[in-house]
Amino acid sequence: MADIRQYRRVFATFFRNSLMRELAFRSNFAITLLTRGFWFTVQIIMFDLIYRKIDLIIDWSRAEYFGFMATGMLVNALVEAFFMPNCARFSELIRTGDLDFVLLKPIDTQFLVSLEKMELAMVSQIAFAIGLLIYSLVNSSHHVSALGIGMYALLIVAAVTFFYSLMIGLAATSIFFGRNQGLLDFWFYVTIFARYPSSIYSGSPSAEVFRFLFSYVMPILLVITVPARVVLGKALEPGWLSVFTVVSAATAFAISRMVFHWSLRHYRSASS
Repeated sequence: MADIRQYRRVFATFFRNSLMRELAFRSNFAITLLTRGFWFTVQIIMFDLIYRKIDLIIDWSRAEYFGFMATGMLVNALVEAFFMPNCARFSELIRTGDLDFVLLKPIDTQFLVSLEKMELAMVSQIAFAIGLLIYSLVNSSHHVSALGIGMYALLIVAAVTFFYSLMIGLAATSIFFGRNQGLLDFWFYVTIFARYPSSIYSGSPSAEVFRFLFSYVMPILLVITVPARVVLGKALEPGWLSVFTVVSAATAFAISRMVFHWSLRHYRSASS
């Protein structure tokens, strides 16, 4: 069994290979940066125009909402940079038989499958998100303590863990279905709801049911809303939502591990 130093060396190798690949296709890297910058700018302009007409969206001011947007962008950028490319190509490993070679490696299979390729161009999106978050904090006049920053970082890790767990769990079903593009599309369609604060989903019985399901059964809404409210000093109701978010992420990861390894046990080698 590989120890932690071997995992660090393997991760460093993956990172180095991804960097070399990005540098080998500089024009593609530049286009990706330009595209992400354009998307970021459009989002900011759109909500800036909305806030010229109103002062609040539910209980979110303009500066606070930009902090929420920054949190969502940061989480999505981390997921798309490190995990999305690998989960999307998992079905190809099965179809081509390359998964056989992965299984032979003396290291955790899920680790290899999850991190072999990285989209380092997404670093720009991470920088945009952090810049927007700083702008939000400065303009909201909320003093952030070291404890608040630490709690925010923990909740960001929890959010990334939750979305990764959902993604790798869906990707593992490729072993049974051959291709899982529809399931990955399902991941996009479901997580799009996390782009808006959970308090927006209210005002009718159906909206309340929706918010309950995606807050406490599959907490897609909480993993973005909770860290944003924590870093901006906005009240959480109920107060234990931070703990619930972290526990939910850990539970989702444990379940995804079980699903992944259960799926591998049903994998039939390309040579069989």
